[in-house]
Amino acid sequence: MAFTRRKPSLLLAALLSVAISFLASPASAQGKTGQVTVFWGRHKDEGSLREACDSGRYTMVIMSFLDVYGSGSYHLDLSGHSLAGMGNAIKRCQFLGVPVSISIGGFGSAYSLPTNQSALDLFDHLWNTYFGGNLNDTHRPFGDAWLDGVDMFLEHGTPAEHYNTLALELAKHNIRAGPGKLLHLTATPHCKFPDTRVKEALDTRIFERIHVRFYDDPDCIGYSQKEWNKWTAAYPFTKIYVGLPASPQAAKSGYTDPNTLRNVVLPVAQKASNYGGVMLWDRYYDKRSNYSGNIKNWA
Repeated sequence: MAFTRRKPSLLLAALLSVAISFLASPASAQGKTGQVTVFWGRHKDEGSLREACDSGRYTMVIMSFLDVYGSGSYHLDLSGHSLAGMGNAIKRCQFLGVPVSISIGGFGSAYSLPTNQSALDLFDHLWNTYFGGNLNDTHRPFGDAWLDGVDMFLEHGTPAEHYNTLALELAKHNIRAGPGKLLHLTATPHCKFPDTRVKEALDTRIFERIHVRFYDDPDCIGYSQKEWNKWTAAYPFTKIYVGLPASPQAAKSGYTDPNTLRNVVLPVAQKASNYGGVMLWDRYYDKRSNYSGNIKNWA
């Protein structure tokens, strides 16, 4: 498949931003949404993707991670999960109304987007390997199943990297067969505002969701209303999620018990018109703690 590319433009970003503005209005408080996103793929013993979707706990699952890219090589790390039958599991999740995204980045150091071309190459890889592309020589680990979105989970990098180019290129392309159905473009930044690793991409104003990680950040120990307000104010037409560990063992810091989340954090966070829901790290720990079960009705 060949693409005719245009350089990302401010006009394109502006038009996409206007389109998104019709889908979300900052005029009033959001309240409960019932949205719970979970990361899956970091522990072989967390159970299958199909099991996660069949649990009924989640409204989006993010597979993690595509952890090598930017230098011509690509690697998907799902912690030893078998890829056999994964395509059918993805289709099962989608049948249940649970979109499945792929997260790029992660905790390693073998990824970067140092040039516009590296970003465009990554787009080609994502599109042809996991979405609607059909290059004959491309290995598709999930067969003919199409994923629903791309998440940016960046643990290192500089503001000069070209994630904005990747975001704009992804935003140009529809996903699946339905006309006008756009790919879910999300980011999962550290809670201290701004996260410079992903700021240039977020400033395109075309992201659907931002999952703010209120954990494992020395500048932001646990949920911070001050930082939450900065995120919700900076991106008023993007849904902002409260990102938390699903148990004390899931992160070095930032655990908030379900009772405190229900009674203290969410009633305040939901005053934001662009409150989106809760993101949990991760399925392995949530399966053992039932954190999502304890908070889903309040999310």
